[in-house]
Amino acid sequence: MTLEIALVFGVILVAVVLFVTEKVSVDLTAISVMGLLLVLGIITPEEGVSGFSNSATVTVAAMLVISGALAKTGSVNFLGAISSKIFKYNFWTGLFVTMVVVAVVSAFINNTPVMAVFIPILLGVGRENAISPSRLLMPVSFASIFGGVCTLIGTSTNILIGSIAVQYGQPAFGMFEFSGLGIIFLAFGVTYMMLIGVRMIPSRQDAGGLTGKYDMGKYLTDIILLPEAPSVGQKLYESPLFKEIKIDVLNVKRDNRRLTEPLSRIVLRANDVLRAHCNIEQLQKIKDRVGVMLQSDYKMKDSDFSDEELVLAEAIVAPNSGLIHKTIKSSWFRNIYRATALAIRQRGQLMHHGFINTVLKAGDAILLEISKENYAHLKKHRDFVIVSDIDTPVYRRDRIIQSLLIVTGVIVTAATSILPIMVSAILGCILLIVTGCISIEEAYESIDWKIIFLLGGIIPLGLALQKSGAALLIANGVMGALGAYGPLVVLSALYLLTSLLTEMISNNATAVLLAPIAIIMSEAMGVSPRPMLMAVAFAASSSFMTPVGYQTNTMIYGVGRYRFFDFVKVGTPLNLLFWVLGTLLIPQFFPF
Repeated sequence: MTLEIALVFGVILVAVVLFVTEKVSVDLTAISVMGLLLVLGIITPEEGVSGFSNSATVTVAAMLVISGALAKTGSVNFLGAISSKIFKYNFWTGLFVTMVVVAVVSAFINNTPVMAVFIPILLGVGRENAISPSRLLMPVSFASIFGGVCTLIGTSTNILIGSIAVQYGQPAFGMFEFSGLGIIFLAFGVTYMMLIGVRMIPSRQDAGGLTGKYDMGKYLTDIILLPEAPSVGQKLYESPLFKEIKIDVLNVKRDNRRLTEPLSRIVLRANDVLRAHCNIEQLQKIKDRVGVMLQSDYKMKDSDFSDEELVLAEAIVAPNSGLIHKTIKSSWFRNIYRATALAIRQRGQLMHHGFINTVLKAGDAILLEISKENYAHLKKHRDFVIVSDIDTPVYRRDRIIQSLLIVTGVIVTAATSILPIMVSAILGCILLIVTGCISIEEAYESIDWKIIFLLGGIIPLGLALQKSGAALLIANGVMGALGAYGPLVVLSALYLLTSLLTEMISNNATAVLLAPIAIIMSEAMGVSPRPMLMAVAFAASSSFMTPVGYQTNTMIYGVGRYRFFDFVKVGTPLNLLFWVLGTLLIPQFFPF
């Protein structure tokens, strides 16, 4: 082992630790890896920034714009609305149709916006048909993953591994080269979920709307100031009620109208109604004070918020949100989003107090109180996926046909090799913007820049593995341990390693680490690298054991009221099933 190889291993170790612990965001970790490799002199400056000009990075960015255009025209929502109606007749038929629809759509566009569309639809289905959301969201999230492995453009990991293969002199992947095996995985995955998986998911039915779901009845109350109250005539934040009991006042109503001026400027008057966020102990102190009366004694309902101005809303912290690694307090949440956070559900834990200092993570579900005027603005904000169906979104339905024709053109020209996939995707973006399916501003907003910087920063690590000889050293070590048992055993071990690693770190990072090793091992054994690369591709994109291994699972974690063990219980058999299928079938579709 040379010093350069040792340094590369050190960088990989640091990267894996940061990916697993999530101390910093994955994109910052990737860029830091690139910077460290540059400082150590392992790669040149040109090689350091090559990830941003890599065809995989450009193609992924273009496909995200295409996905955004389909979302803006309402194409995905139309399919979701149709499949949701079937649940009224039969749960199992509705679930099967929805899983198949989501899988097919996810095979051609990014599955994160697909799930962003289907989550509120499925929550509505649950409310209307008395079905627990937990029994709907996990199967559909898994279905989006099943569909993603069916085509080259179904997931960024397939595009990335295809790019790595070309760098090593291998033929480029075809658009539907994954489809034969991918459809088998899809069939087995849907069958498993329908027969076994759904029955293993605990039913956690919500009661009483959002206030019941977040158990807010005991934590929200309306306080009426009587004329003799000591707080009358004083500014809110200087009043005894606020300073001595330390309640969190959400808003103030006077003469049945909510005051819009900042709370710090409000001078309290007799008969003002203060909506407060507090615990049982604080409520008891309020009841004991002179000049104060509780309008709603311990219990509040969703209808208490359905006045002309205020509504309750549930929002998920998006995978690419700027709130990740920040807190409600440090992000100036109320000032920026014009909304008040009432409670947070994070990693299965419901928090009513102290959550303003809790570091936010992707997938956290937040209960918000917000005016209808600001709600419309919040729905457009990329920091959140709004899962409340307070009103019907407006789409460019007159552009549905154009958008579908353009996307079909992108797929056909790439599948028939008339144009490279990167060129097809770029031209598709241009046509979608020119035809008004998506504006240039919306196109920029559709790009998940965390993914772009993750790819741009992590791709040079693959170059470092190759240049330093670290990939060759690892490949020789694996060959020494397993090579005597033949390529099938090596493929099986590679699939299992990829599957376990992608549950802990980014699937793209896993692909960058293992794809070069897969190629070198294949060359050392004198077999085709294709089956080994397919093992990495399918395993890296099949993450079911944890809620943090794949973005769609993270999105449903909080809003579906799942616990970590729910994914372990349902996802582990599925991972093992796919491992066995991959070991047996990959060599049949892609011979050694």
